[in-house]
Amino acid sequence: MRGGRRGGRTAALLTGLVAAAVMVTGCGVPASDVIEAGAPAGGMADPNPAPTEAPATVSLFFLTDGEPTQYPRLADDAGDLEGVVRLLFEGPNVKEATVAVTELPRLKDAPRVSVAGDGTVTVRLPGETAPLSRQAMLQLTCTVVYAVPLAATAVPRAESGPAENLAPGAVLVSGNDWTMTRPTTDCPAIFPTGGGPAVQLPGKREN
Repeated sequence: MRGGRRGGRTAALLTGLVAAAVMVTGCGVPASDVIEAGAPAGGMADPNPAPTEAPATVSLFFLTDGEPTQYPRLADDAGDLEGVVRLLFEGPNVKEATVAVTELPRLKDAPRVSVAGDGTVTVRLPGETAPLSRQAMLQLTCTVVYAVPLAATAVPRAESGPAENLAPGAVLVSGNDWTMTRPTTDCPAIFPTGGGPAVQLPGKREN
């Protein structure tokens, strides 16, 4: 009797398992091995990402109708005075060239720029660069005057030399065998009367 009961229970269990398998297959779920999932997420996105710094705006001076005229230009670092001077020597871009020209020469190498303790800016031009014309010096002077307040803490100081004997606010430009100087007040776009600024320069306040 006991053997018959056990055999009946085993048959019933097998019948139940077969029925369950049939139901799973009938529901569209294939009987298969376990499918491995992908790797778990490595982490959550930062809810407060650091803001992206916008490019700075610098002022380059090109000639419009023969006069130095301010043209805003995007730059990676407004405090990089050498970078600003390099952009100036590269000349007007396509849009600016429709109304502006330059008398500054194209340079084969980057110029070197430094600022003396009295505020004199020294620009050393490379190679066989010829002396600059008056209008070219005005372009450079105006650009430097406007850029220096932004670069006050980022420009190397000049070593002892001719710059120390110049009046404060002068721009000294030199090549292999020549040197030219121009006071910053010669820039008509910023100092139209030679006395004070016509526009407020970045980082400076009028008294």
